[in-house]
Amino acid sequence: MSGSSFGNTIKISTWGESHGAALGVVIDGFPAGLPLCEEDIQSYLDRRKPGQSKFTTARAEGDKVEILSGVFEGHTTGTPISLMVRNMDQHSKDYGDIAHSFRPGHADYGFYEKFGFRDYRGGGRSSGRETIGRVAAGAICAKLLKTLGVELFAYTKSIGDIAITKIELGERDANPVGMPDADAAAKAQEFLEACIHNCDSAGGVIECVITGVPAGIGDPVFDKLDAKLAQALVSIGAVKGVEIGDGFEAAKTTGSLNNDCFTLDDEGKVVKETNHSGGILGGISDGDDIIVRAAIKPTPSISKKQHTVNEQGQETDIEIHGRHDPVVVPRAVVVVEAMCAITICDAMLSHMTDRVDYIKEFYKN
Repeated sequence: MSGSSFGNTIKISTWGESHGAALGVVIDGFPAGLPLCEEDIQSYLDRRKPGQSKFTTARAEGDKVEILSGVFEGHTTGTPISLMVRNMDQHSKDYGDIAHSFRPGHADYGFYEKFGFRDYRGGGRSSGRETIGRVAAGAICAKLLKTLGVELFAYTKSIGDIAITKIELGERDANPVGMPDADAAAKAQEFLEACIHNCDSAGGVIECVITGVPAGIGDPVFDKLDAKLAQALVSIGAVKGVEIGDGFEAAKTTGSLNNDCFTLDDEGKVVKETNHSGGILGGISDGDDIIVRAAIKPTPSISKKQHTVNEQGQETDIEIHGRHDPVVVPRAVVVVEAMCAITICDAMLSHMTDRVDYIKEFYKN
């Protein structure tokens, strides 16, 4: 199977299955000298691990990370960094009744047609647990970015049709739905309670704001920065749409309103009067905050009876049992943040060779 790697200067390759012995990631091309310990990574993994509220799967996983290589005496060595998280609470028997039926909304059918088989235990590589490797790698990239003055903050913007109306930074981690708005969070929890009662699930939107990215990051044509961010986010299993800046709202306005006029600040630096572009113009960062949104579909594993077809070509009905998130949005917040961190970090390292004067400055110093 190809397609498990992402990035250029920094390349990550995730591995493992939902019900296998372990999952992890190998990070190649990461520079030497960054102070790094397992606690730096664990704080990110703790944000996505299951069992933290009634709105997440009850699967009891500690998701404890182990650094296998690439770190010596507390610093990265420049060699491949290998990270592993062991699976400790697999209940593969929960999937026995649906082993030969294609679950609606899942990757089952496409996977079966492509490979002639599928790992029905939680979806194998198609499971949300695959994102463990992404989050672990993203934690390391985010730490490097912070030393460069770049910070990322992702949060739940909406669940169902309930959207935040304000952003209070400390509130995001104070409620189980990841909303930086206490009032919206309370309404979202009531909505999710109703979904659970009706054996149903919900989706939502995650927004990530990236500050401190200098102008000039990214490449034109096929490797635009927004294109790479879109690829990174759509590669997350539950994501069905991505917006940059005003996104689809830009289609409803006019050029005179949508254009971000340039001006000079008090120090003579070029800045924009508005940020409809979301910090990216022509595929290259413009120095403003980068704003990206990911639309998350409702969790497809629901216990309502659904109609489907089995591997023998027979129509049938199934009921999906086991431990599933009624909404994946809160746990996916850190996944979106991590994929943005990997993408920005990769692009900034690539930018170091964009100009001869950058290269000369590096080697002269």
